[in-house]
Amino acid sequence: MPPAIRRPPTVVCYICGREFGTKSIGIHEPQCLKKWHIENEQLPKQLRRLEPKKPEVKSIGAKGFYDVEALNEAAWTSAQSQLVPCDICGRTFLPDRLIIHQRSCKPKPAK
Repeated sequence: MPPAIRRPPTVVCYICGREFGTKSIGIHEPQCLKKWHIENEQLPKQLRRLEPKKPEVKSIGAKGFYDVEALNEAAWTSAQSQLVPCDICGRTFLPDRLIIHQRSCKPKPAK
């Protein structure tokens, strides 16, 4: 039986929800947060959000490593909390995409 190929672990960005390698995430997060601030400032006041906070996961395994699955779950939850529901249809979007969506969203006709 051939040896199993072990892929390097990926980490989820707590701001945008994208996956990165453990080395790349340290470069991505500051840039992503800067972009988040720029986009948040351009939104109407009612759609502006509080800055996302990096989730703290304190579960360290027996070997002294962080539980990557718990860290990723917390980061994904943080990224999903940034979504805003449409007042018309209830679907969730990032605030800048919600503005675009609402241009074409129509209420469902009553039966």
